[in-house]
Amino acid sequence: MTRPQVPAPGAPLRTSKPVIGLAVGRGTGPEVADVFEQVLGVLTARHPHGVAIERSPRLYHSYVSLRAEGDVARIRALTAEDADHYERFCRSRAEQGTEAVFRTAVNAQSLYLVRQRLRTVKVDLLTDAARSLLLVRDQAQGFYTGDNRHSPGEVVRTMAFSQEITEAVITYALQRARHEWPDGHLDRIVMAYKFHLLDGALDAWAAELADRLGIRIDLFQPDTVNRNLITHGLPDRTLIVAGNEWADIMHVMLLDRFGTDRQENRCTENVCLDPGMAGLVEYQTVHGSADDLAGQDRVNPVATIRAAALVAERHAGCPGAVRATESALRTLDERGVRTPDLGGRHSTTAVVDALLDSLDVPEAAGTPTDATLVGGL
Repeated sequence: MTRPQVPAPGAPLRTSKPVIGLAVGRGTGPEVADVFEQVLGVLTARHPHGVAIERSPRLYHSYVSLRAEGDVARIRALTAEDADHYERFCRSRAEQGTEAVFRTAVNAQSLYLVRQRLRTVKVDLLTDAARSLLLVRDQAQGFYTGDNRHSPGEVVRTMAFSQEITEAVITYALQRARHEWPDGHLDRIVMAYKFHLLDGALDAWAAELADRLGIRIDLFQPDTVNRNLITHGLPDRTLIVAGNEWADIMHVMLLDRFGTDRQENRCTENVCLDPGMAGLVEYQTVHGSADDLAGQDRVNPVATIRAAALVAERHAGCPGAVRATESALRTLDERGVRTPDLGGRHSTTAVVDALLDSLDVPEAAGTPTDATLVGGL
């Protein structure tokens, strides 16, 4: 089985121009994309070869824009078109060596069709002063994936679980956990799935894989995981591999329990496990398309700013981009520079401008410093 590479903690020295993919949905997507391009451009300005952005030519639908298109048949057709186009875009980018794509929010049904086909997992490392939790969300199978069959007054949804995909997800999760916690302190994997509905198949796959990998795997119903979290809290170095049915709802709650951040400020990554995708990573904001804010210059840009920093550092040869960005965001918070959703009075543009004014852009990998120039004379 081909395994995608875990993102390196720093940025490698690049000898060519990195190319970053960009996919834009409706609603506030165009505004969010502009923020991403602007911030990434500033963060990578000192890159010795520059950075190119390859934008998908299609403007993908949000759920709101789809509903405005008409009846169910039309929505189904456009959903399939969006999914097919975005899958082709991601595969094309991966084939050409692109490591990362930033995507604004799009219609969930189209998105999950692509996640199923590309075998995608969502990864988020949550931390506070005393604990860390790695959440790996299985987006490649289960009740969020599958196909619909319509008849008058009824929709039948067909989905699947497979041993192959389950093994790929758990293997990647363990690999990623050992990357995040290199001292080896990881005693078990917690799986949160509705396994009681699968005739014991998921139990058997998990047990077999635990023996093969030499690690304890505890498979729990989602309500049991919740009860344990309430009763016992979150022990340090918790690795949770979860189906969408639990993780989609609980992600925002886990953010709250850790005191990490608000959903509107958070970005996450989706890693493609399909062998042909070379571990392509898709970055996104946790917040949705916010169609009601489109064109008003009011969308919160913080999650997009953070995504740009991650892309700059991990995929565009700019070490220190995340630290510099977080420092600038703290400065803005201290000054009360924030959008209305966070209780502020500033526009999207005002927040981004203030961020860029406060940003101390680090040197890019491979950029000569004064000392190396002097040494070479």
